[in-house]
Amino acid sequence: MKKINYGVLGLGWFGEKHCEALAAIPNVEIHSLCTRNAERLGEVAKKFGAKKTFTDFHAMLADPELEAVSITTMWDRHAAPTLAALKAGKHVFLEKPMASTLADCDAIVNAAKAAKGFFMVGHICRFNPRYAAAKQEIAAGKIGKIISMYSRRNLPAWVGASVLDKIGPIIGDGVHDTDLMFWFSGSRAVSAYAQTVKFRNHAHPDLGQVMYRLESGASCILESVWCLPNTTPFQIDERLEVVGTEGSVSIHDTHPNLMIVDKDGARCPDTTYWPTIHGKLSGALREELAYFANCVAKGTKPTVITAEESREAVRACLAAEQSAATGQLVKIS
Repeated sequence: MKKINYGVLGLGWFGEKHCEALAAIPNVEIHSLCTRNAERLGEVAKKFGAKKTFTDFHAMLADPELEAVSITTMWDRHAAPTLAALKAGKHVFLEKPMASTLADCDAIVNAAKAAKGFFMVGHICRFNPRYAAAKQEIAAGKIGKIISMYSRRNLPAWVGASVLDKIGPIIGDGVHDTDLMFWFSGSRAVSAYAQTVKFRNHAHPDLGQVMYRLESGASCILESVWCLPNTTPFQIDERLEVVGTEGSVSIHDTHPNLMIVDKDGARCPDTTYWPTIHGKLSGALREELAYFANCVAKGTKPTVITAEESREAVRACLAAEQSAATGQLVKIS
């Protein structure tokens, strides 16, 4: 089996998780890594046996051997490397959210349309088997027309504190459920109203609550609280409820699917997104990266999510953040 020469651009915590997932995919070779921090670059390259390392993404993308790249920089630094990678003819997997402004999203969508390589944004929840199963049931008409959706994606305070100076809860986590709600309903938001609460000394609020009205008429409520007690035994309280005219779907992806109690207390390790099974990273992250890599290998365009769908989720979340900042309902044209 021919291996795809794959690179990772951005080596924070999640960039390294991408490396772990890619290392577990048989037809992928971790060919090159890029970050500006030379010490971090050497550490991760040694761990995963990367052939080449770069501190400048332009130099990385100029390498003709490199075929595909994951871009895992912070969301407000997505546009430049993504546009450069698409221009260079690489296949691009971009982590969510697509970008921090609608103008950058539009530039990326337009570049992806014109690009030689494939493009996909990493909306990992579409590869969570529970959400994927829910989508199948809804698409089959089992619950009728969707009229209401409610999501909860709440985190312990220590997890929130690790990212609140970089991104807020509405776009940081609400983008997952925004995308899922649009995916399930086949609709989009026409208005957003949101409120936030900030009580810690970070750049962004500690929690956000959003209400969307969809084009279809459905009402959606999203809860993203990044300040649960630090003693919370799980890292995420994740739920989504969908009510239709003829039935409902309930998804629960948190405690108590696995709980371990030891001398230090109770904890609920991740069993869905990036668990390690038999020494290799598994779960939804590996599934979505394997899907993308197989699309590249087969020359088949990824279809699980489109660039336009990812842009729509960002647009709605930015409207919600505007609503929270102004206290006003924001209409989305």
